[in-house]
Amino acid sequence: MSSVTDRLIQGSMWLSLSRAIVNGLSALSTFVLAWYLVPADFGLVAIATTIQVILSSVTELSLNQALIRHESPSETHFSAVWTLSVTRSAVLALLFAAASYPIAEFYNEPRLTSVMLALSFSLLLSGLANPRRVMLQRDLIFWQEFVLNVSQKLVGFVVTVAIAAIYQSYWALVIGTLAYQVTNIIVSYTVLPFWPRITFRHARELFSFSVWLTAGQIVNTLNWRIEYLLIGKMLGATQLGHYTVGNTLSTLPTREATAPLNQTIYPGFSKVRNDPVRLIAAYQRAQALLAAVALPAGIGMAVVADPMMRLALGEKWVPAIFIVQALASVFALQTLGSLVQPLGMAKGHTKMLFIRDTQMLVVRVPIIIAGLMMAGLPGVVYARVLTGLISTVVNMLLVKRLINLPFFQQLAANFRALASVAVMAAGVWGLSHVLNTPTDKLALALHLAILVVTGGILYVGSSCVLWLAMKKPNGPETEVQRIVVKFLSKAKRIAVPKSA
Repeated sequence: MSSVTDRLIQGSMWLSLSRAIVNGLSALSTFVLAWYLVPADFGLVAIATTIQVILSSVTELSLNQALIRHESPSETHFSAVWTLSVTRSAVLALLFAAASYPIAEFYNEPRLTSVMLALSFSLLLSGLANPRRVMLQRDLIFWQEFVLNVSQKLVGFVVTVAIAAIYQSYWALVIGTLAYQVTNIIVSYTVLPFWPRITFRHARELFSFSVWLTAGQIVNTLNWRIEYLLIGKMLGATQLGHYTVGNTLSTLPTREATAPLNQTIYPGFSKVRNDPVRLIAAYQRAQALLAAVALPAGIGMAVVADPMMRLALGEKWVPAIFIVQALASVFALQTLGSLVQPLGMAKGHTKMLFIRDTQMLVVRVPIIIAGLMMAGLPGVVYARVLTGLISTVVNMLLVKRLINLPFFQQLAANFRALASVAVMAAGVWGLSHVLNTPTDKLALALHLAILVVTGGILYVGSSCVLWLAMKKPNGPETEVQRIVVKFLSKAKRIAVPKSA
């Protein structure tokens, strides 16, 4: 058994506590803000943050990835990364601030000017973060990541929710973002002491690896953010608010459920990139575990979206239910090929990833525009589902090209997860229609709890039955069994200390 793969799995489990806390805070923050704010507030801030993200991505240097792949980065490398990052962020902050008034005029939304001026500080802060933080991922060290992730999310949550509760203003979203970044800077330098100095040495060396990642990041951001600008201009802030919250909740279960594993994948693949056999084994194990977690999380969110959103957000967010149902499902299915990104980076095929992103942009944008013109917001959602499925197939074909793992062999490795989640979805969907959705809050909460518990039982039960029927092949079930055995063994040693 690969020691690197073991560290990937163990590291993922270690980080699960961190992600569970972050996941809980993210979900709670979204629900609380949805109560205090109106959809137009989310839409207003979404326009500004979308422009900010696009501007950041167009100039993204991808220097952290270059540090991870570097054999032995020195203090000068870290200082060079810091210098380049600060220079970039300062220029971006000035450009973003200067563009605030013209963009507010374009969208006929005067409030955008002050929002963008405030977020220009966010751009400036982004360049001040400690570049040494990336070495935690490179060396598969996790306790510092726990401290960093939880502290910054906790501070951002407290600030955002407090401002929303007191003032019920969209400024809660803006100031919460600034608090999040300030905390990241303070804690990162506390956990990993580093005194940067201004230098541009090694810039050419760092750019040689990151150039195609930067180009891919530009295309990818346009790919996933362009509809925000189109919806904001053509449909208005309220519908953009529905789309923003729906999209956020759709990504939440899949992203947070798989984040512990994703955080360790790239450095893990990098360590075995020159050993094809170990790389294929690591990919198959990681992908199977990813799908086993992501599929029930995403599909489960979709089948309980109606009672969950009525209970948690109220009737004003009912238009976002369909968005969650559709996008949560496709996000879950996209994880079947999502590991092609760290795989391609580990093997140094960043140009190939850029070409893929460009091809998807060419395909995706016209489909989304067509959907928007023909059917409004539902048309955009249908377009997202179609292009998401296309993206999944493209990614799996790229995996075949990178490590010669056939397409149907990749599907076969995820058969039990796909079959089990189909049983879960059918069972929960059928039960929800038999029970009907109540209107009383207490009854609605009980209804939701019954659906969630039923879904969990159906998924776990189906997975176990299929695993036993297939004579216990290696897979996610094996990983869980091994981890449980190790945990129980350690617990037993602690409970029964050695005799003197």
